[in-house]
Amino acid sequence: MNKYYPILEPEKYYHIYNHAVGESNIFKSEDNYYFFLEKYMQYISPYVDTFAYCLLPNHFHLAVRIKELQQLQQLSKSSKLLESSVSNFLSKQFSNFFSCYTQSFNKQQIRRGGLFEQKFRRKLIETDEYFKNLIHYIHYNPVHHGFVEDLRDWKFSSYQQLSNSNNNNFPKVLKLLESSEVLNWFNNDINEFIEFHKIKSDFNKIKNIIIE
Repeated sequence: MNKYYPILEPEKYYHIYNHAVGESNIFKSEDNYYFFLEKYMQYISPYVDTFAYCLLPNHFHLAVRIKELQQLQQLSKSSKLLESSVSNFLSKQFSNFFSCYTQSFNKQQIRRGGLFEQKFRRKLIETDEYFKNLIHYIHYNPVHHGFVEDLRDWKFSSYQQLSNSNNNNFPKVLKLLESSEVLNWFNNDINEFIEFHKIKSDFNKIKNIIIE
């Protein structure tokens, strides 16, 4: 299987990414960002624990963990959901999520056709170092792509909530993140989390986690 598309398995951690088709943008207004997260909470959040996200005009990044099989069975109301079928089930959830968002976006923007690349990319997160660097990489993305000079100035990411710097930008998604668990990876120290993010990313050192 393509290295970008490992199967999604219960209790495992993943870096998930998707991009707009061609030169399109996924978001053109603040309302688009809000609506995207609202639909993410509806279609995806019940089945995963979300540790970080970043929404940029033409793509997004997520760091998630798939819930336990028993939880997935209860949430899907299907005792027949087997571990071997979890990946297909979740891929269908993502497909429904993208389709719902695309239909609303197209109606708003008076456009037609697909909006997202057909298959969303994902990588398995296997080490503590990978996890921490991924959290930094996701939050640093707006700087890397030149949208802001300081990652704290990009409000469409989880950094502000996780650093407790501003919880007012996305009041509807305050329960979306597993904030306390993220901080556990930084010794439950917000200052350590913040200082870690002040280090400028050397993308040559973390190229193995980049899936753009």
